[in-house]
Amino acid sequence: MIPPLSKRSSTTKLPWQVLDLVSNHLDPKTLATACCVSKTWFTCISSDHIWQPICTTHFPSLSCNLKLINPALPYYRLYAMASTAAKRRSRTPSKPSLALHDLILTVNVFSHNKAVFSLEKPGDELVMDNGVFKFDIDVDNYEVEAAASESVSVTWNVVLKGWRGVFNMMESRKGKRGVDDWWFSEELPLPGCCSSLVDSGVVAELRLVFTEESKTGGNNLDRVGRINKVSVGMFSTAKLRYVGVDDGFRYLQHFLC
Repeated sequence: MIPPLSKRSSTTKLPWQVLDLVSNHLDPKTLATACCVSKTWFTCISSDHIWQPICTTHFPSLSCNLKLINPALPYYRLYAMASTAAKRRSRTPSKPSLALHDLILTVNVFSHNKAVFSLEKPGDELVMDNGVFKFDIDVDNYEVEAAASESVSVTWNVVLKGWRGVFNMMESRKGKRGVDDWWFSEELPLPGCCSSLVDSGVVAELRLVFTEESKTGGNNLDRVGRINKVSVGMFSTAKLRYVGVDDGFRYLQHFLC
């Protein structure tokens, strides 16, 4: 029989039946706190019959799969593992240490293995395109013969300001010609130790925009293309969109910092 509240001391122990009854009405966070009160409370409140319905409600797949692998794994421990994993997955990434003003973009365009033009653009002169890692750069009208369109190739590098590091985004890649542009793309490695084993799902994209016109040489009429814009960006093949600018900086700092 439970003594009246006025006669109870701070050391009076509640019957385990009361703890068990109350525990079935508590949320997981409160249950975890109550487990720390004493060994008696822990023994009662950590029981599988209390935590099993909580686990199967919040993490049904893990509750089934991990219990099959290790039947001795208590449900309170399983919930703690699954809850921690879920929080890590939903954690907001920290702000990248790199910023646009830390970078220099360099692009080289070749035709028949001969340099057509080279571009060096400091990051603080670039304009972001709606918060994504994509930049349009206006250039002078560099001339490329239309007949040489199949031999046009490009390289694209990102340099850490002060020439303290470099990451190769694209190397001598031949592109596809459209009506008024050339498109180039190259899959990027996954940052970290397993870059050679797993596809990253992110590609570097480069586009050369040109206008085509006639050029008279002697008795011949030739077609030439004049490149007037370069667009560069990082594209997610999984999400079918350009990556956010912060995600692009986080990616680059793996290789530059």
